Amino acid sequence: MSTLTPNRAEAVAALADPHRRELYRLATERPIGRDEAAAALGMPRSTAAMYLDRLAEAGLLTVSYERRSGRTGPGAGRPAKLYRAVAGELAATIPERHYELAGELLAAAAEEADERGVPVRDALDAGAFAAGAVIGAGCADLEEALTMCGYAPRAKDAAAADGEGDAASTADLVLENCPFHALATRHTTLICGANLELVRGLATAAGDARTPVLAPAAGRCCVEIRRGAG
Repeated sequence: MSTLTPNRAEAVAALADPHRRELYRLATERPIGRDEAAAALGMPRSTAAMYLDRLAEAGLLTVSYERRSGRTGPGAGRPAKLYRAVAGELAATIPERHYELAGELLAAAAEEADERGVPVRDALDAGAFAAGAVIGAGCADLEEALTMCGYAPRAKDAAAADGEGDAASTADLVLENCPFHALATRHTTLICGANLELVRGLATAAGDARTPVLAPAAGRCCVEIRRGAG
């Protein structure tokens, strides 16, 4: 299977932590070393190093070594390990969309179907679940994972208080935003099925006992989170 999808999922998970997001932002401005990162965020050097290496492992930062003193030869000291944001971009949209992730899931599914002779939809669902598991494993809980993916989770009672709840709904969480909205509108069955598997992967990796189910409703994601079997 293509390595694009796991790498993209790793990148999303790596940026779930606010400290890693800030370090990534700093690395987009200039190469940053471990000492500088620790001083900027007011944390131990070892913690800053761990965060920077996590971003590098996710493919968001490149690593190089440089003597910043300008001296060479014996006594010049060891080169500093520097981190720089990779060339490319992380797109931001309002409402939040993740079409790049959807595109990579679809491309990986097409490759998987061609290589193994399985239906594209089966490959897409499996890839979506796996990507969700990668992202969920990097988050503290299901709500954080859903928020990181752009689903805008809201408790059922909060939605009802705003006049948006359905009296017949048994949802514990409703997802106010679909990160794949345009694709889901045009290819509903395919994309909503993948959406469900992605959220199932998030829930499984986060250790959440609640059940993601398909529950299409106007103006929000087709998936909601229920207690019990749904």
